[in-house]
Amino acid sequence: MLRFDDLQLFVRAADLGSLSAAARVMDFSPAVASAALKRLERQLGVRLLTRSTRSLRLTAEGEGFLEYARTSLGSLEEGRRLLARGQDEVSGVLQLSAPSDFGRNVLLPWLDEFQREHPRLTVRLLLGDRIADLFRQPVDIALRYGEPEDSSLVALPISSDNRRVLCASPDYLARRGPPQHIEQLAQHNCLLYMLGGRVHDRWCLEHAKGREVCLTVTGDRFSDDADVVRLWALAGAGIAYKSWLDVAGDVVAGRLCVLMPEWQGERAPLNLLCAHRAQLNPPVNRLRELLKERCGQLSRLLPAPVIS
Repeated sequence: MLRFDDLQLFVRAADLGSLSAAARVMDFSPAVASAALKRLERQLGVRLLTRSTRSLRLTAEGEGFLEYARTSLGSLEEGRRLLARGQDEVSGVLQLSAPSDFGRNVLLPWLDEFQREHPRLTVRLLLGDRIADLFRQPVDIALRYGEPEDSSLVALPISSDNRRVLCASPDYLARRGPPQHIEQLAQHNCLLYMLGGRVHDRWCLEHAKGREVCLTVTGDRFSDDADVVRLWALAGAGIAYKSWLDVAGDVVAGRLCVLMPEWQGERAPLNLLCAHRAQLNPPVNRLRELLKERCGQLSRLLPAPVIS
């Protein structure tokens, strides 16, 4: 079988009119270059070049073979470029898990846009608020709020500055009146979220002047689906303590109002988790870039703390 580098040497020597010049360009020693040419001629059974101490010229057989050699090298190079494009192409199957609220109301339209841009990509989306077992479940990556408890996972930041906010619908606030002080949350119906059987009824916030408060709140509605808590808030059932990314669209549209912006909620960083860095393939990396850009745009809409 003809060797790729032997063909390259022959074409270079023909173009440069010198075997030694071709050897220098290809970083071959003169002895290696001479051996390569002899090997190619032996495999073809013809003399390709006539050489002397001062000149080199193609034989009739060499002239006839030269264009075939050029075509073969060109085809191989085109194949190499095709493979390189394939490695960067966003295609195949992307399996990801996302929180219920963020997945349905924020991520879903972004994924639709992502697939329109990359039509050869298939997406398998699992929604739920429990931490996906990335070693056992059919998931490549997971989007999750908070720092991962499993230190063996690879965690890449998507929105490091995301926080929780207190929010309620205009209808609820018209009926009950907005709380004026953080302690007045105890007088309101708070919509509570459960995860792993634990009710998250202790809400911690920090005042713009540095005061920290943790309150145990109560309410008449509990759900282990974060999206249900959001829907209750939209329906005017009470006050929710939600990730800003989950409710930014509702706040901008006027469906929810941020309460007491002088109080900053707890950090809720959004991370992309995977079991191994080898899973950071082109689809995952492109999606990560999109998520960072879009979440950054939403984060800039978060009302700044008011110092009073």
